[in-house]
Amino acid sequence: MSGIDKKLTDKESGSLTKGKKKQKKEDAWRPVGPRDPFAMLDSLPEKKQQEIQKALHLFSLGPTLPKTMQQAIRHNYRFWETQPVPRLGDNITTHGPIIAEGEGSFRKEPYSLPSDFCWDVLDLRSAPVLRELCSLLNENYMEDDDNTIRFDFSLEYIQWALQPPNCLAQWHLGVRVESNKKLVGFIAAVPADLRIYETEKRVVQVTFLCVHKKLRLKRMSPVLIQELTRRVNQQGLCQAVYTAGIVLPTPLSSCRHWHRPLNTRKLMELNYPGLRQSMNLQRALKFNRLPEVTKTRGLRPMTKQDAPGIHSLLQTSLCNFHLSPLFSLQEVEHWLLPRENVIDTYVVEGEDGMLTDVVSFYSNTFKVLNHPVHTGLRAAHLLYVASTATELVDLMEDTLVIAKAKGFDIFSALDVMDNKRFLENLKFSISDRNVHYYLYNWKCPNMSPDKVGLVLPI
Repeated sequence: MSGIDKKLTDKESGSLTKGKKKQKKEDAWRPVGPRDPFAMLDSLPEKKQQEIQKALHLFSLGPTLPKTMQQAIRHNYRFWETQPVPRLGDNITTHGPIIAEGEGSFRKEPYSLPSDFCWDVLDLRSAPVLRELCSLLNENYMEDDDNTIRFDFSLEYIQWALQPPNCLAQWHLGVRVESNKKLVGFIAAVPADLRIYETEKRVVQVTFLCVHKKLRLKRMSPVLIQELTRRVNQQGLCQAVYTAGIVLPTPLSSCRHWHRPLNTRKLMELNYPGLRQSMNLQRALKFNRLPEVTKTRGLRPMTKQDAPGIHSLLQTSLCNFHLSPLFSLQEVEHWLLPRENVIDTYVVEGEDGMLTDVVSFYSNTFKVLNHPVHTGLRAAHLLYVASTATELVDLMEDTLVIAKAKGFDIFSALDVMDNKRFLENLKFSISDRNVHYYLYNWKCPNMSPDKVGLVLPI
């Protein structure tokens, strides 16, 4: 070896030795074994996490979730093609089950989960379990596309939504990590009686399908749906109703969200979608101004003694629609009796003591992410309204006045039932969000939104 080659070799050897020492010193601070990518994500600032999750949402989830019928027609529904639901494009003129009761044998064994996970029935009477469920839903359920607003469910709201009369614990179905018992998936069903055109059916309302963001590529949702279906079938029920913001096979009806600003200044500061962008703040404040007080005589909050009168009003009103609930007196009390920050119901009492009108709205709280001023948003959602003596527009204007006085920032309603009679008159704006109604194992002709008399709380 020449002298020059030897010097070069010694120099390279020294550099390598020095580099190894430096690397060893850096490695001393690193944890042993491969780094958990989710732990790395969690260690980042919240704003950075939101940016990454938004990108993942748009990249991995967007193409798989059709939001229009045109997208749905081109989509491959591998799971739903195996289920008893109408096919996209079918022209249905008959009424009845897709699979007759007793036609197929119901599976007796639970569906299998990957070895790292296990099923768990959630006891919603337990405050720690409720807090655990709220945490899962608040961090993973239906985040908006912009990743700026997130649900902030309360324990009281979850109890109201999931524990009506005759609810069954085995229909509050969770998935846990086997090793640490962390809750990572959930789906629920509650019993309900429906009128579907001329047929009265005992069904379940399916809601709160939620899978942890880190597990969404593991196709856990289909297994949750199948296992819940199995448990519902065990009780002799074969039909279900549910809603979704995406197009699945096949919508019974497609409705739209409408929004009415109550706290205009705050919504503009949040750049809330759906606001009239052409208006400046002063003009928007003037445009959305509401009366200071209500004007309907006899308008007051519901009491338990009002339940029979409300039951009668709703029975008369809801029979005019093709899809509507058949409430029992106990269900009227559960769904409509006022609960702080959950459900508000008002009645109009005539001079003879008879109830002539009823209106109810439930509340959702949202967490606002990465805003310098605002951290939360309160939304009121119209549930049921029935009017016989008061003009619907007047009753709903009073409802907006009440909601604003209670501190709500925005009031939302679907264009179902007779709601179109007041939406434009009271300056609601149509949003770009759809709500599609679905029936499981039942076929019947499609219906327009004004023939839908059912509202499923989110």
